[in-house]
Amino acid sequence: MDNPAATLHCPNHQCQAPNPQTNKFCQKCRTPLLRRYLWAIGSGIKAAQPGEVIAKRYLLIHSRVLLDTQPAVPPETPLEIPQTITPYLRLVSYGLHLPQVYGLLTPQPRHNKEIWLLEGVPIQATGNINTQGQLSPELTSVWKDASPVRQLNWLQQWASLWQPLSREGVASSLLKSDLVRVEGALLRLLELQPDQTPAPTLKQLGQLWSQLLEGASPVISEFCQQLCSQLTKGQIQTSEQLLALLAKGLFECRSWQSRTYKTLTRTDTGPGRSHNEDACYPPSGKLISSSRGKEALAMVCDGIGGQAGGEIASQLAIDTLRQQLKQLPAKLKVWHPTTLTLELEKAVCAANDSISQRNDHENRFDRQRMGTTLVMARTHAHEIYITHVGDSRIYWVSRHGCHQVTLDDDLASREVRLGYTLYRHALQQPTSG
Repeated sequence: MDNPAATLHCPNHQCQAPNPQTNKFCQKCRTPLLRRYLWAIGSGIKAAQPGEVIAKRYLLIHSRVLLDTQPAVPPETPLEIPQTITPYLRLVSYGLHLPQVYGLLTPQPRHNKEIWLLEGVPIQATGNINTQGQLSPELTSVWKDASPVRQLNWLQQWASLWQPLSREGVASSLLKSDLVRVEGALLRLLELQPDQTPAPTLKQLGQLWSQLLEGASPVISEFCQQLCSQLTKGQIQTSEQLLALLAKGLFECRSWQSRTYKTLTRTDTGPGRSHNEDACYPPSGKLISSSRGKEALAMVCDGIGGQAGGEIASQLAIDTLRQQLKQLPAKLKVWHPTTLTLELEKAVCAANDSISQRNDHENRFDRQRMGTTLVMARTHAHEIYITHVGDSRIYWVSRHGCHQVTLDDDLASREVRLGYTLYRHALQQPTSG
């Protein structure tokens, strides 16, 4: 619900001018306005009414959906992280599927209980202004209309979250269909809820999935029935076994869809440097198309700033990785989800060794030693395998939004993974990078 009195402030730190909610660009500096929708958890939100601006900043759209009207201002951070919030932090590397804690709303005169704010929630932030701020659909509501490959892929994403959520005591979140949402091909959870005693089991997951059998595509109906039967009978003991079965099912379905990959790279020096320290494959400005049956490869390496020879390390990493990957057989005789992963890890280790040996050969010490980051995508059959080192990033961009896939290898991310602080607070620290 709109509040005519509520204004949306410019996200530009040097501007932050107020704007009408209907504006797309700041009326003062023309910066695109950011609509950051948040999901509120905690009983304190129950006292708020749609259209109300909480703490002179957060506009309640409906239910528990809030719009941050001052996105350039850091959110409030607690002095201590309560145990109920820790799972979000420790699961930060699963941000493609799980929300993260944005900040805290301390008790207000009308709201005498804390309100925690989540970002990265399945809330529509693009498209028609009338649909923005609406929750993405539940998986169960769109299941029957999806293709067989998408149905299996959703189940695979669902199953991949079982082990990490079980470890943090929040796996019961996967058993509540109203929390399991989808944005196109992507499965995302609305929030995390703590497990009760006894702990949730894969049998219960099988019982929930059994409710989807009626809407399963005919071409995978028998496979899904067998899978649910094995789950409910306790024949599948671990999530690893479940994922292996789903991977096999998807692998056998790979011929149902044709794929064409188009890879284009572009590099830029940027405003603060006189020369590039990055390297990429394909070479900058070159478009490569890979049709069915041909693997696609993309790499970006960014030389570590301030270290001599960053551009040398970047190109050396690209060359070594290409050489290593050429040695992989076009068709692996025994395919398993971890097969190619292990080969990619070996290739990255070889690239790291090449750079280290070059440093040693040139007698480089301390800050003179060159280094580089890496992000790489390599296709195989129906999947794209992602590899990354450092703080270069991979994003998933679709008509539903833009999502960060990788998590930076830096001190800020480490502090969050350990459950010490919120990510946005960690980024403000001098040693975060």
